[in-house]
Amino acid sequence: MAALATAVNILGMLFLAHAVYSAYEHSLLPSSSTPTAASYILPQALDPKVNLPLDITLETLFSVFLLCAGVVLSSPELKPIQWNVWAGRLERSKEAREIKEVGVGGGNPYAGLEERAGFLDIRAASRGFEEWRQQQDGGKIES
Repeated sequence: MAALATAVNILGMLFLAHAVYSAYEHSLLPSSSTPTAASYILPQALDPKVNLPLDITLETLFSVFLLCAGVVLSSPELKPIQWNVWAGRLERSKEAREIKEVGVGGGNPYAGLEERAGFLDIRAASRGFEEWRQQQDGGKIES
């Protein structure tokens, strides 16, 4: 699939280069320098000064279509939209379980959030405080 995408991109670039060169050569012709009729739809600043022949216009559009198709064909596979599906696939893959460097890899993509330095587990801290308070009060719980 990558070879097909590369071939389509190269073909699209060749067609686009030829269309640009043809448009440039056409603009140098003496017959193309005659003023064109003013457009009632476009403002004067956007009105083209040179009318390109239909074949150059179609070649340009075809080359842009080929380039768009080549870019789409060469793009990587899309990831699932749902995070749990993506994380499940990642945990099941062998490459994700391999630790390549410190802090990278290891299966669960969210494990780094729970194991980071400075992460405070409020429930464990409140249980510890409750145990400390009970020890201080001699086992009495006051309301």
